[in-house]
Amino acid sequence: MPGSCSIILWRSRRKSTRTINTQTDTITMKILILCTGNSCRSQMAEGFLKSFDARLQVFSAGTHPAAHSNPFAIAVMKEAGVDISQNKPKKVDLFLADSFDYVITVCDDANESCPYFSGKVLHRLHIGFEDPAGATGTEEEILMVYRKIRDQIRQEFIKFYQAL
Repeated sequence: MPGSCSIILWRSRRKSTRTINTQTDTITMKILILCTGNSCRSQMAEGFLKSFDARLQVFSAGTHPAAHSNPFAIAVMKEAGVDISQNKPKKVDLFLADSFDYVITVCDDANESCPYFSGKVLHRLHIGFEDPAGATGTEEEILMVYRKIRDQIRQEFIKFYQAL
């Protein structure tokens, strides 16, 4: 269904990778966000989560990373006050030896094959978003599509963050 989001949660029995700094009582949680190209949706989700809470260790990666982050994604995130211009697409293989509290896939499972992370994970979550990269039209029309997806990502990741 165009413009819809789906959420699926898998729980594992593995021990959490959360660390507690006993001097400040702060909790650090490790989160990996996956998509195919790691150039747009996963970069936006990473940017939002980092903007919500600097204590979170948030990373994003892709199974087939693009050469560069999507310029439309960078532009609409800048409009939202989040700078992802220095983010670079990364291959998921870089993170296979790491442990994560959450691995979240953000691909549109109706139209794409979502990546699977075989590393150590406490919780697997799928929050699917339509891929704005297929948008056509004038630059303003394309930006409208990216803004819609950005706003959906922000809304769903606020819900995710509030539930932590």
